[in-house]
Amino acid sequence: MKNFQFLLSVFIVIQLSLGVTLADPTSTDNNDKTEPVSVDYKNGSIAAYNGKFQVAIKHLERAARISPNNPDVYNLLGYSHRKLDQLEKAFDYYWKALKLDPRHLGANEYIGELYLRTNNLKKAEEHLAVLDDVCLFGCDEYDDLKDAIEKYKKSRE
Repeated sequence: MKNFQFLLSVFIVIQLSLGVTLADPTSTDNNDKTEPVSVDYKNGSIAAYNGKFQVAIKHLERAARISPNNPDVYNLLGYSHRKLDQLEKAFDYYWKALKLDPRHLGANEYIGELYLRTNNLKKAEEHLAVLDDVCLFGCDEYDDLKDAIEKYKKSRE
């Protein structure tokens, strides 16, 4: 047990010295490993998930200037615009996120939901197929989009 604790301590010290942070369950992912998560990204994500979409957009636009290759930033910009019914902008930001990371979980789920909102079941199902491929053992994003597609289909019967 002491050996394990020692090795764990060494691992943590090495990770911290390399600038790698341990996962924080309350934080959002940063897929862009070359750039640190900015304060604007953190504030934008908090605002978005608290329903303050205009505030989120302001922070996230600054974050996009700081980290232009971070698909998480564009995913949340898409999410915030979608929630404000600015669908064209939402599509643009989701496409940017997916151009940077075609397997991005959140962007595939959210753009699939947006396609359902614009009555494009085929495109939504394409993004569900991507999630099915990416989520080998299942994931919330796959489950959420699958549920949304099933509800969509039932509402059309």
